[in-house]
Amino acid sequence: MNARQDVEIAQNIDPRLSARALYWQGWKITAIARHLGIKPATVHSWKQRGNWDGGSPMQRVAASAEARLIQLVNLPAKSDGVYKEMRQLSALIAATDKMPSEAARAPKPDNRFAGADKPPFDSVPTIDSPPRERKGRTERAGRVRSVEKPPKNYIAPEQQQRMIEIFNEQCFDYQKYWGEMHRARRFRNILKSRQIGATFYFAREAFLTSLKTGINSIFLSASRAQAYQFRQYILNLCRMVDVELKGGDVISLHNGAELHFLGTNSRTAQGRNGNLYVDEYFWIPDFERLQTLAEPMASQKHLKTTYFSTPSSEGHPAYGFWSGAMFNEGRPPKEHIKLDLSHAALKRGRLDADAQWRQIVTIHDAQEAGCDLFDIDYLRQRNSPDKFAQLFECQFMPDGEGVFGFAQLQACGEESWDWAWYKPERARPAGNLPVWVGYDPSYTADASGLVVAVPPQNNGEPFYILETALIPGTDFESQAANIRKITERYNVSKIVIDANGIGAAVFDLVRKFYPPVIGMTYTPDIKGMMVLKTQNLLKNKRIKWDAGNIDLQMAFLSVRRSVTASGRNITYESVRSKTASHGDLAWAAMMLFYQEPLDNIVGGRFEIDF
Repeated sequence: MNARQDVEIAQNIDPRLSARALYWQGWKITAIARHLGIKPATVHSWKQRGNWDGGSPMQRVAASAEARLIQLVNLPAKSDGVYKEMRQLSALIAATDKMPSEAARAPKPDNRFAGADKPPFDSVPTIDSPPRERKGRTERAGRVRSVEKPPKNYIAPEQQQRMIEIFNEQCFDYQKYWGEMHRARRFRNILKSRQIGATFYFAREAFLTSLKTGINSIFLSASRAQAYQFRQYILNLCRMVDVELKGGDVISLHNGAELHFLGTNSRTAQGRNGNLYVDEYFWIPDFERLQTLAEPMASQKHLKTTYFSTPSSEGHPAYGFWSGAMFNEGRPPKEHIKLDLSHAALKRGRLDADAQWRQIVTIHDAQEAGCDLFDIDYLRQRNSPDKFAQLFECQFMPDGEGVFGFAQLQACGEESWDWAWYKPERARPAGNLPVWVGYDPSYTADASGLVVAVPPQNNGEPFYILETALIPGTDFESQAANIRKITERYNVSKIVIDANGIGAAVFDLVRKFYPPVIGMTYTPDIKGMMVLKTQNLLKNKRIKWDAGNIDLQMAFLSVRRSVTASGRNITYESVRSKTASHGDLAWAAMMLFYQEPLDNIVGGRFEIDF
């Protein structure tokens, strides 16, 4: 047989037969899938339905030889080599027929078959029908036909092993240390720098633990939108081994374990049980409610709890949880604990008397442990010393320094996915509801702030902030293009742009496709009015945003009162910060709030000031 005939046979053969032959040769399922260009789950399904592990070794040899012999018999032209191979295959098949049958070598029947006319097997065993005991008539009638396809969200052992390898390959040393403490401690409490991959790591750790042990994993965040960041990291890992997990707020694995993605306001959060992960807890409103909700979830002795967060304000109720003050409440003085919370004391982690293992991981610690993703000198240039310390060195903000109270800002957080009219996954997230767009352009390498909000429909109703974005770059054409994309997704009834400097160019470009755009120029008086308006809205609980929007909260916290260069007037500015982007998100939002007059009468003001 020539090479062309070999290729033609290979191209037209049933892929199930090819896959089975490779499996019997010792190939792994994932390798077979790659070789044939199909999904591993498909090969697993064929393996189960075809009972590839059934039968004796000689039956497998005979089946393979038979398939090859039939191919050769049907060749239109045969060479001497083909005839020789046919004789060898025929001899091999004949030899296997003379060997003792499976029935002869099977164990003797038990008393249930005494006096029966037929042997204790349904038929002569073949590779597709290995030996099985006969079933009685009544037993057959009551038997439910088994489901042949693999269970939902099935992940093969080879795929699980590959995910573990990927997980270990992509971990930095400080993350591996978290894994060691996961095995050694029941309660981890980690204060961390921004952007060091904590959510990324813990999503994978929890998922692989559930896959190995069958124990549920519960991810609790300020909102479901934020909790879904865990979900996305898990889905991405699975796709790396050709697995598509199905499920929304709850993903059920094939071994019975469940992954729960919850917000603290979720009506279905209570009653869950599993290993618990609480994300950014220093930014979660109503920490007392969180504690009430979270503590029972991992109360059984085999379950574990992990809290991790970047720091916010010392005035946040969670600070007492971190400092140990909450543990002291209700206990006699002799049982009180006083903890050293310095970085030096907690750099390597410490198990304290309240059963919490605490650790602080700064950006410097991450770099020392192999994380080479940061240019620390650049970050120091882009941030004030105080802001750098808060963002990257795990320093808490002193309470009361900002214009806006931290508690008031926390009260704005809600579960945005509970807003009946808001569907963020759709092409038109707010349907035909009118929205306002605020844009504070970038003048440096910082990101510009963009805010999309639904304005009050009636007097006294709140502003609902749907979307915020920090858009990098100073090219005014690309900035205008980003605003245009927003007009394609929302029913935009008003756009307000800071028209100072580069903002004037962005304003001119936006006006070409949205003529009624409003341009604003900041003066100390206008800034003061914007701040007063925002304070009024906060006081009356008339601003709502997703509770997981940490960037927006940080932007408002960065706004400070200052004195003008002349020293004669009070003005407002934002602490220099790459992450808070000079408070651009806050100013973009306040431009929208300013469109509603101080007397709260809907209609707004129209102002172009050049």
